[in-house]
Amino acid sequence: MLKILVNGINGKMGTEVAKLIMQNKTLHLLGGLDKYISHNLPYRVFDNINDIIEKPNAIIDFSIPDATISILPFAIQNKIPIVIATTGFSSTQQNEIINASKYIPIFQSSNMSYEIAIMSKIIAKLSKDLPDSEIEIVETHHNRKKDAPSGTALMLANSINEANDNIYSYNFNRFEKLEKRNPKEIGFSSIRGGNVVGEHSVLFFNENETLEIKHIAYSRTIFAKGAIEAAKFLVKQENGIYGITDLSPIA
Repeated sequence: MLKILVNGINGKMGTEVAKLIMQNKTLHLLGGLDKYISHNLPYRVFDNINDIIEKPNAIIDFSIPDATISILPFAIQNKIPIVIATTGFSSTQQNEIINASKYIPIFQSSNMSYEIAIMSKIIAKLSKDLPDSEIEIVETHHNRKKDAPSGTALMLANSINEANDNIYSYNFNRFEKLEKRNPKEIGFSSIRGGNVVGEHSVLFFNENETLEIKHIAYSRTIFAKGAIEAAKFLVKQENGIYGITDLSPIA
């Protein structure tokens, strides 16, 4: 039985992951870490990593960047694979994650949806088939999301850029730029409001037509399921860093 610890267990995603683990007879929820301690829960919540006695087989992290970084030494010391679904890391923090992957298996993805992985591959191919297109990415999330653009939007842009020898620059703000659009830029627009789980559109603009590829998440369950599948995958892997395309049915 796979024993899992959830970092950020009292957040919306952490709670969803915990619920699915408890419904799965092949998994065991050891509890979770969170700075907010809730009572009367069917699992234990720790606010101090040193209070964790039983070693998990895997950690699933849906927290904030500082909390992710703070759990890495514990994971390395105990040789515990970690699934990182948190977004908004600085370049320094991302380098710490990459360095940690030398000692433990790490699965990192800004979006745990299989369909997003498929979308990423589709838009990468489209960008090569439509080389003269002007590309824009529009993402919408709930009013509590702190980072913008979303990690998923950046992941989608990176898939396009990597397929095209990194010829694109990224434009996050046109407000202060009184200049014509660069044909080799990818523009980002971020919308925040309400309780939107997540919407991502990639638009390919041409002179007489526009092609749009769009993904809408209606429930957080898809991300929780993806994280659990990632944990099952990760415990069988060697040290290194893995991503959602490693689980995607499209090669």
